Amino acid sequence: MVDLLSLCAFNAEYARTIDSDRLEQWPAFFTEDCSYRITNVENEAEGLPAGIVYADSRAMLEDRIAALREANIYERQRYRHILGMPVVESADATSATAITPFMVARIMHTGETHVFATGEYRDRFRKVDGKLLLSERVAVCDSTVTDTLLALPL
Repeated sequence: MVDLLSLCAFNAEYARTIDSDRLEQWPAFFTEDCSYRITNVENEAEGLPAGIVYADSRAMLEDRIAALREANIYERQRYRHILGMPVVESADATSATAITPFMVARIMHTGETHVFATGEYRDRFRKVDGKLLLSERVAVCDSTVTDTLLALPL
């Protein structure tokens, strides 16, 4: 059974991977045929599928990280995720759906730190070969204003 503790542990390691700049490991949290989007609360409420970031496979997530490392130019920064307790909407032996609140602080290379994003993850999990993975993660940000420095995954 996919339980609350396993979802909490999954989310903690997911956030730790991003926050510790192990971005090449980030796509491994997803199934091969995953969906990942970053959007805002108004777009989500209106059913608008377009988001700030969109990927429909693990390969697209890998490409995003490769571009981030090799092609994109952005001001050096890092994140610190603070995650709430997941609310499990459904769960069985091989899958789960959950909503988890998040807050992400962004720390710039100058040391300046501020709240970068707040919102909730709307997730679908699936066990593949006994391992819990995301088949879908929609990061729904509370604010409709998006900083142009959204370089790292949420």
